[in-house]
Amino acid sequence: MGGTHGADGAPPRPEQVLRPDQVLGPAGVGVWRWNRPRALLELDPVCGRLLGVPGSPGRLLDREVRAVLHGEDFVRLRSTAQLAITEHRVFDIRVRVMSDTGRVCRALLLQLVPGSAESPYPVQGTAVEAHWQEDCVPRPAPPPSGGLAAPSRPPLTRRPAAGAPGPEALEAELRQIESLNQAGAEFAPPQLLPVPTADMRRSREAFLLDAGRALAEAATTSEVLRVVASLSMPGFSPDGLAVFGVEGAMLTVVGQHGHRTDDEAPFRMSLDADYPGAEVARTGRPVYLSSPEEYQRRFPTTWPLAEGFGRRSWAFLPLVTGGRTTGTWLAAFHEPVRFTPEERAVLSTVARMLAHALERAHTNESERALSLGLRNSMGAGTPAVTGMTVASRYVPTGGGLMVGGDWYDVIDLPEGRFAVVIGDVEGHDVHAASLMAQLRTAVHAYAAEGHHPDAVLARTSRFLAGLDADRFATCVYIEADPASGTLAIARAGHPHPVLRLPDGTCLIRHVGGGLPLGLMPEGEDYPVTTMELQVGEVMLLCTDGLIETGGHDMYSGWVRVRDTMAPGPADDLEAMADALIRAVHGPASHSGPGHLADRREDDIALLLLRRDAVGPEAEPPARQLVLTVGQDQPERIAGVRAELRAVLHDWAVPDHVDAALLLASELLANVLVHTDQEATLVAALYGTPGERRLRVEVADQSDEQPHRRTPGEMASSGRGLILLELLAHRWGMQPRGQGKCLWFELDEAGGSTG
Repeated sequence: MGGTHGADGAPPRPEQVLRPDQVLGPAGVGVWRWNRPRALLELDPVCGRLLGVPGSPGRLLDREVRAVLHGEDFVRLRSTAQLAITEHRVFDIRVRVMSDTGRVCRALLLQLVPGSAESPYPVQGTAVEAHWQEDCVPRPAPPPSGGLAAPSRPPLTRRPAAGAPGPEALEAELRQIESLNQAGAEFAPPQLLPVPTADMRRSREAFLLDAGRALAEAATTSEVLRVVASLSMPGFSPDGLAVFGVEGAMLTVVGQHGHRTDDEAPFRMSLDADYPGAEVARTGRPVYLSSPEEYQRRFPTTWPLAEGFGRRSWAFLPLVTGGRTTGTWLAAFHEPVRFTPEERAVLSTVARMLAHALERAHTNESERALSLGLRNSMGAGTPAVTGMTVASRYVPTGGGLMVGGDWYDVIDLPEGRFAVVIGDVEGHDVHAASLMAQLRTAVHAYAAEGHHPDAVLARTSRFLAGLDADRFATCVYIEADPASGTLAIARAGHPHPVLRLPDGTCLIRHVGGGLPLGLMPEGEDYPVTTMELQVGEVMLLCTDGLIETGGHDMYSGWVRVRDTMAPGPADDLEAMADALIRAVHGPASHSGPGHLADRREDDIALLLLRRDAVGPEAEPPARQLVLTVGQDQPERIAGVRAELRAVLHDWAVPDHVDAALLLASELLANVLVHTDQEATLVAALYGTPGERRLRVEVADQSDEQPHRRTPGEMASSGRGLILLELLAHRWGMQPRGQGKCLWFELDEAGGSTG
């Protein structure tokens, strides 16, 4: 009772209260704690002396602690400290303190005590000088006669806990240090000694932490199987492993290790078979077979299949994810294993981690396969276009997906025209890739219908808004006429094109534009900018990944693009496209702004468009006739026939003239009968006499498509498409922005029709 008061019976004054280090220090016990926010080991003077840094300011960095401890002990110390923090348990560990010359100075016994979760000191403890003889066994010298020699231990002693060491204690300490320094040459490996139960438990706990970390880092099924094959469980390591999957009513092998390549056949069997792996997959309960006799007794049907492998013990554990058994894990042992509760707990924990790792890898691989398929849908190249050259590139992000939200497309249009489009959907996930594929299809369809660039973007914006109200996309759509070099450009929130002139000068070609697709589907307006691409000029369309990847902003990114495009070579667009990609991801890009880790932060799509010289320009039609027939003007069809006959007055094949008049009359009459629109006829002659080509187009503003019919003998209609097939050398139907156009062609050198 009086122990809590001073000599006079009064309570002790605050300055009389002793700190822990003041109590433990005289006993030779050091006190330390780990300051996680500052990454420092804080220690008292006694602990500093024990670690061989008596003059330290009481704080050691991580690298300084590593320098004074044996390398193996430092790794074990970090793992044990992490285990103490994770499980909130107290652990003891022995470590060796090393000198500057690499010799062992002393052995310490450290106690690791976890702190509270909110404390800046997650682990703290004490340090005291200790024996090392429990961990080192002297290697006996070989006897002269070749017989066995009894092992002997070096005389290791404990240094007195307090006070100055006497001569005998000092001599004993020197002998202990000398024994520690000679441990590598005179001592057998520590594993020859029976490992205490507590050490085994700690080793298994450390193994589970390492296994969980390795499985968490495995991204593919093959990597997961490789990690499982490398697992070495303390005390009972399996030498044969197999992972089974369930496919319908069959048990199949996902991967194996430690079996011959022809050992895979026994693993393929029905789930109803009398096989341990099949039973585990059916019931979800593990099966442990500690001896061949037990295997033969419980599974006599399939025992002959397992007998030839020479194993002595087997563990079959279920792989469960989301409450569903997805497979079985087999661990086979050459040595008998009793499968104690501790060993079963380790195996069950590994099986759970393996199941989650395989499920995660399967999800990753499925997403990569989906994204790769979407990427392949863009095609490996671009079509050849007379009068213009197109080059394209797509580079995926550095993440798990092989595609993001970027896309490009080249679309064939009627009359020798084509369209190029490039876009970027918000995000870099599978959802963005899926939206990208749908948008690309929608743009292609609207363009093929003949809509003008502004109408294509407006319709695509409404389409995206109907798919996903939370995502938007940017886009540039260009309709190109290779014959004249005319480009009609519509832009929706996308970066402006870059124009490279023949002398290497690069300019940002500012074009009018509207909001990104999907933001205001009902009120968007996309103005169309018309320009003429001159021979030798190159236009670049790209997504923001080409500009901003690598830590660039829009200004420095454009400078990088300019410096890459300006030198050319303009006559090789493929080489120019490769140079642009190398400028972002090649070795030269690492000297610019940004960090190497940011080089794959966004996917990249780019298109290069160059106008080529194709000899003399195409000659205009030698003769052309344009007439319009209204709904209330059926009598004008006769006038159209007369004027068309006049255009063909010198055609070499009279039958062609009659066929042209008949087909033109039929197409005009179909418009007047089956629609409520007026019909426009355009007839043009191309080429020189004797080798000319006649093209006749009849257009209207109705969306109703013509259909083939089977008229009877007395029917007065329904023969239009049949006549086109019989009389025309070529014919077709083209959708246009408003309505459609039916056309046919006749070749003067093609002989008689029909």
